[in-house]
Amino acid sequence: MTLLKVEDLHTHFISRDLDNQICIAKALNGVSFSLEAGRVLGIVGETGAGKSLTAQSIVGLLRPPAKIVAGSVRFEGRELTDMPDAELNRIRGNNIAMVVQNPRTSLDPLTRVGDQLVRLHQIHSGGPKTASHKRALEMMEAVGLPDPESRAKSWPHELSGGMAQRVLLAMALMNSPKLLIADEPTTGLDVTVQAQILDLLRSLVARFDMATLIITHDLGVVAHFCNDIAVMFGGSIVETGSVRDVFAAPAHPYTRNLIAATPERFQMGRAKALGGQPPDLYNLPSGCVLQSRCAYATELCQTTVRNAEVAEGHFALCHYAGRLEEQPAVKINA
Repeated sequence: MTLLKVEDLHTHFISRDLDNQICIAKALNGVSFSLEAGRVLGIVGETGAGKSLTAQSIVGLLRPPAKIVAGSVRFEGRELTDMPDAELNRIRGNNIAMVVQNPRTSLDPLTRVGDQLVRLHQIHSGGPKTASHKRALEMMEAVGLPDPESRAKSWPHELSGGMAQRVLLAMALMNSPKLLIADEPTTGLDVTVQAQILDLLRSLVARFDMATLIITHDLGVVAHFCNDIAVMFGGSIVETGSVRDVFAAPAHPYTRNLIAATPERFQMGRAKALGGQPPDLYNLPSGCVLQSRCAYATELCQTTVRNAEVAEGHFALCHYAGRLEEQPAVKINA
């Protein structure tokens, strides 16, 4: 069953320059994907690709000058983009949960950890405080926090980075969401703690049977944690498919570049750096957004784009998807 369906989503930043002329940064351009119950989708791409903005657009956390100007976001068949705030708040609290980057800035420094979880549960459940307290302890135990009773009395500054991230996961689970959005859930954590958090997240997804959208820079996280992958560049999804298919046969030049830029495990070889710069969102080119950084670009790429199905369920936004070997590569400026 399709739980979340995003279709042709366009999110722009609309402002005015010093001459009072309207400036539009086209940050998301026609983003489309779907997520089924129980599946894990990883959105990956370089900084500025639009990953976090996609998540914020889905759950309605945009602030001016950001604005959805076109497209649809449907959750369980219900349109979210034009839903009243009060109704959207109920869905966000009960059915969609989000774990954001940097847990230390997400917790209230003036409120004990347990009280924050209890308050969140009461807002959405309306039940007695004793039931909310019991639920908070259950979720703290579920995410592996030792001695939940004592930890609930801690202040946020008393937590390590890994503990703070576990508290955020406990918050996300308080109301048994159907969809969990995790935006760079291991940012700022050391490598050992990152692995612990990812293992924990994997076990929680299986235990609670949640659909999960994970946003990350790390292809290793996607390879070992996700069922499906969406590769973003310049506000567009340039390749989608199962993790197995995309990693085995990447069809878009940008996906190939990302994989080539990943250090190979247990080898001494150097990763291949990605050349060029992200596109200017105020002046996006016609045609393919990658054309200035693509070794395979032709005149056709300067005017049009093509969403090609290279295998069942595997799509790439490229005229030459699946046939890059037939195209003569040319050297481009790094």
